[in-house]
Amino acid sequence: MDLSISSPFRGAFPAPTSTFILNPKSRCSHSLNFFKHQNSYSKNPFFSRQKIPIRAQVSDPAVDDGFVIDDVPHLTDFLPDLQSYPNPLQNSQAYAIVKQTFVRPEDVVAQKIVVQKDSSRGVHFRRAGPREKVYFKSEEVRACIVTCGGLCPGINTVIREIVCGLNYMYGVDDILGIQGGYRGFYSKNTSTLTPKVVNDIHKRGGTFLLTSRGGHDTQKIVDNIQDRGINQVYIIGGDGTQRGASRIYEEVEKRGLKVAVAGIPKTIDNDIAVIDKSFGFDTAVEEAQRAINAAHVEVESVENGIGIVKLMGRYSGFIAMFATLASRDVDCCLIPESPFYLEGKGGLFEFIEERLKENGHIVIVAAEGAGQEYLAQSMQGIDEKDASGNRLLLDVGLWLTQNIKDHFTKERKMAINMKYIDPTYMIRAIPSNASDNIYCTLLAQSAVHGAMAGYTGFTVGPVNSRHAYIPISNVTETQNTVKLTDRMWARLLASTNQPSFLNCDESTGGKVCKDTIDLINNMKITSI
Repeated sequence: MDLSISSPFRGAFPAPTSTFILNPKSRCSHSLNFFKHQNSYSKNPFFSRQKIPIRAQVSDPAVDDGFVIDDVPHLTDFLPDLQSYPNPLQNSQAYAIVKQTFVRPEDVVAQKIVVQKDSSRGVHFRRAGPREKVYFKSEEVRACIVTCGGLCPGINTVIREIVCGLNYMYGVDDILGIQGGYRGFYSKNTSTLTPKVVNDIHKRGGTFLLTSRGGHDTQKIVDNIQDRGINQVYIIGGDGTQRGASRIYEEVEKRGLKVAVAGIPKTIDNDIAVIDKSFGFDTAVEEAQRAINAAHVEVESVENGIGIVKLMGRYSGFIAMFATLASRDVDCCLIPESPFYLEGKGGLFEFIEERLKENGHIVIVAAEGAGQEYLAQSMQGIDEKDASGNRLLLDVGLWLTQNIKDHFTKERKMAINMKYIDPTYMIRAIPSNASDNIYCTLLAQSAVHGAMAGYTGFTVGPVNSRHAYIPISNVTETQNTVKLTDRMWARLLASTNQPSFLNCDESTGGKVCKDTIDLINNMKITSI
């Protein structure tokens, strides 16, 4: 579709020549409906849900800057006659001083901000925030909130701020809490949530609404949503939970229900793709310092002290990596993304012995998913999964402790003092710190603004420090993992001076060989 210079859309494009392409993964194909609800915001919408490029015709039409919008669904995609209403925030005292109360329809967030002169502009997401028009009357909203999966600092803050955001900003009074995860939709009673009920819950760890793994039955859940007259669903959980949210959205669309489904991604491991980080991560890294400090005090107080601290990180080693960088007392960090070995030149045993000779003690931080393939070779593997479908892990902390003890006492005939600390559940159970509390507030309010504006099947999160609405599929297709070829892992290696456990090519000055780099770049850590 070409727009000539005389087009009414002229001037709405951010660059003289722009090509706008809908991401093929997007489920949104109703371009006319998109323009319809977009026109209620602005007379000059500048991008489309269409799967074909829209090009502004200029003197050099061959130029293509590759501007792509990875858009989220909207209720008008399958309910084209849906009525819109003025946003109540335009009469809010709190927002009266704000220079620009509403997010402009052309505001987007770039997924990549480090680009080269001639590179494509790349993928962009719709910026989160309040819109000029909403698609729900406040008195007609019946919202519900559910929490699923494992615990994480900040869940209660998100619950509280969804409730308070709906009530204080939009005047919504009918908010339900679904108890006990997804199965709570069809097997448990709900609770009524008000700002007074949730006033102090952010000061507690855990989840006020209770949680569980598994229990997802799309038909039963949507039947319950329909029977109860719920029209906004806020789902807090990790990648498995968000996949469930996507199926709920699809069934809602199939039935033609006016129900907005919003996901708030939760994982303490920080393994959610696309977004900068997950809530609770900062709190986890901060609390992990206490365990590392305790291990360091213990081992430096004895002769040949070896301290092992096991931290969370099933498939991603972010907590272990950031806690190590923050501590500066850690001598070696082991994560799932980086293979390691015990014996031989450059192995862990050799490194431990060197550090004991130099310093008299050593502290090792290991993510729970580190070395699972290595463990499986030497231990009886258990091919079992939990209710969420996650493979049950072997205990790398106990395995390391035993192997190190056997090596040094039996083979090296050295007297050592082993100290093993596993603070996993202590970290998961604490309330969020100040930084995460603010972050959780922004996530909750962004979700509320999006649902009220009629968006559905989306999740929220910061992309390059700007909150955006992201299609749920984007955060469930892959997991965020530590890139061993990035500078952050290099900073850790420089901080600890630990071996990389990778093959190096002496002919290139000790650089890791190309075959090893290719293997690392192509490595996928799966949840099955």
